[in-house]
Amino acid sequence: MFKIISLILLLSTSCFASELEGTFTNIKVLDKISSKNTLVKLKNGDEAKHKDLLIKSLKCSNSEFDDNPEITAYIQVKDITNKDKNDVFVFNGWMFSSSPSIAPFDHPVYDIWLIGCY
Repeated sequence: MFKIISLILLLSTSCFASELEGTFTNIKVLDKISSKNTLVKLKNGDEAKHKDLLIKSLKCSNSEFDDNPEITAYIQVKDITNKDKNDVFVFNGWMFSSSPSIAPFDHPVYDIWLIGCY
C-alpha cells in the first residue's frame, strides 16, 4: 500500500512541474473533543505549536490551473504528549487540499486539513 501511495505522489509531483511555490502554509486544525476549528498559519521551515501538536510545513505549492486548483504541502506533525516516542512523527508526508484521504492525518483528538499556500 505504501509503495502505491509513493508512486502516486511521485507521479503527481511530476505532473505539477509548473507549480507556484509559496512561503506560508495555512492549515485548519479540528479539535474533535470541543468541535472547534483553528486556522494555523505556518512559515515553511518553521515549527508551530498548537495545543499538543508540533506542526511543521517544509514546502507548499499551488497548481497553475484556476478551474480546479490543487494545493500541496509537505507536513510533519509530532504529538508532544507521547513522551516515549518524542522523535516520532504522527504524520510525515504530502497533504493534498482536494484529496485529503490520499494521505490522511490519523489522530484520536485532532484532524488537520490543508487550506492554503501563499
